[in-house]
Amino acid sequence: MTQEEGLEALRECRDRIDELDRRILELLNDRTTIVEEIGRLKHHLGMPIYEPKREDEVFANVTGNNLGPLTPDGVKRVFERIIDEMRNVQRLRMLERDGKE
Repeated sequence: MTQEEGLEALRECRDRIDELDRRILELLNDRTTIVEEIGRLKHHLGMPIYEPKREDEVFANVTGNNLGPLTPDGVKRVFERIIDEMRNVQRLRMLERDGKE
């Protein structure tokens, strides 16, 4: 492989990553919309935002369906961060609702 071919291959890989990142972002925003609905339901039902049992179910789902090459621990760390951000969204929405009610 020449230097030029290598640089072209690198550019193509980065383009593919950029496209995947946009798809991941779209999916994260879809997930956030659902999380907002869950937050409204929890608020209406007087339930807490944090549900450790449900988080364990999410971790079991994603690690159990992981085909790699990302390790189960890596998948769990990624989803820990996603869940943390989703919990923040729920908190913010509840604060907004409480301020309006």
